[in-house]
Amino acid sequence: MFKNKEVDEDVRKGQAAYTKALLFIYDLLVLKISNTYIWKCPTKNLIKLYDDNLTNNHLDVGVGTGYYLKHCDFPKDTRLVLMDLNKNSLNVASENAKELKPATFIHNILEPIPFQINPFDSISINYLLHCLPGTISDKSIVFDHLLPLLNNNGVIFGSTILQGDIPRTRKAQKLMDFYNSKGIFSNTKDTYEDLEKNLKKRFASYEMKVIGCVCLFKGIKNNL
Repeated sequence: MFKNKEVDEDVRKGQAAYTKALLFIYDLLVLKISNTYIWKCPTKNLIKLYDDNLTNNHLDVGVGTGYYLKHCDFPKDTRLVLMDLNKNSLNVASENAKELKPATFIHNILEPIPFQINPFDSISINYLLHCLPGTISDKSIVFDHLLPLLNNNGVIFGSTILQGDIPRTRKAQKLMDFYNSKGIFSNTKDTYEDLEKNLKKRFASYEMKVIGCVCLFKGIKNNL
């Protein structure tokens, strides 16, 4: 279990990297270059993950720049809510998704959600887990905090960059090591097996697919 002061500091380091300057070049640096040439998971795969799982009642957690929200095919009359600890990210993502008039919440998803909010049919946590401190088992508390916000038969989906036995190039390992040293990533102990164990523990059914060193995943909630 986390100690609050340690979590607060580690989370602060991770989210503090998303300055206005970084967000300005994020799409080029991460989605165009790193995804394609370093992580070996071109961004089109993540857009497809969104398109395959989005509903018209959606919560996006860890919003980045809102690139996927801008480029995926939302159903008509969508209720969209954005949640992130970083105000800069929320502002940029809200602008990119402005046609949907999203509501926004500033919140650390490692903490219980303290406010009332109507539940969703889909929730996305894209490229979030590898930025959170601790092991996959520690980080999976985010599922526990989000599941009460998910309607029965709803889906939580996302992606994360793994280590362990996942094949990766020397460049990918060096970049991961650098990001971990700066507190931007915290995925040195993140493995496919641990992620699967925690999905299986919480969801009636789940799917996982590895592309490059990125794992795309989804879990279906079923209380019956």
